[in-house]
Amino acid sequence: MNSERLKLIAKKISPNDMVLDVGCDHGYLDIFLKKNKLCKMVWASDISSSALNYAKENFKKYHVKIETFVSDGFNNIPENVKFNTAVIAGMGTHTILNILNHPLSPNKLIIASNNDYYLLRKKLNEMGYKIVSEDVILEHEHYYVILLCIKGTQTLSEQELLYGISNNDDYYRFQIAEREKIMAKVPKLKKEQLEKECLELKGLIERK
Repeated sequence: MNSERLKLIAKKISPNDMVLDVGCDHGYLDIFLKKNKLCKMVWASDISSSALNYAKENFKKYHVKIETFVSDGFNNIPENVKFNTAVIAGMGTHTILNILNHPLSPNKLIIASNNDYYLLRKKLNEMGYKIVSEDVILEHEHYYVILLCIKGTQTLSEQELLYGISNNDDYYRFQIAEREKIMAKVPKLKKEQLEKECLELKGLIERK
């Protein structure tokens, strides 16, 4: 597996985890987990039967036995599948939150959203999840934010909700650059807000 993003997700898996990979795509993470015996059990699911077929072909190719389910989130996962960890990666925050609004939401989550991290962090706390760690990795010129969460209480500051808890200076610099790109194109009030956020991000870098 050549993806550093998937390797970073795999590092958050523990040997006793019973893992459901929601939206498994081609199943490369599941193959890596199985081949390297990184968890107790792994299942793969996807809302798309065609995507799941690609995963099944890859499982055959790499000689691993992994049970699969066509499922919209947790909705069609059989009751006898006793997972305690879910990986939800490669989809948007609203989709992720819809998936988590379900009685089968497990104790441990590993989440990699494509967007709206502020809303994701805020809603995870409201749903009773604590963000244990947040890592950022640059792959194919794109930053991926990966959250490890467990059930518990947590109060994040407004800055932590907005910028995360990764303490990754390169990512903070990227966020500053993205804001600076659009400052000249937005109304005055929005520009003032962006300037404030840039100062806060610079403060996070300089305080170390």
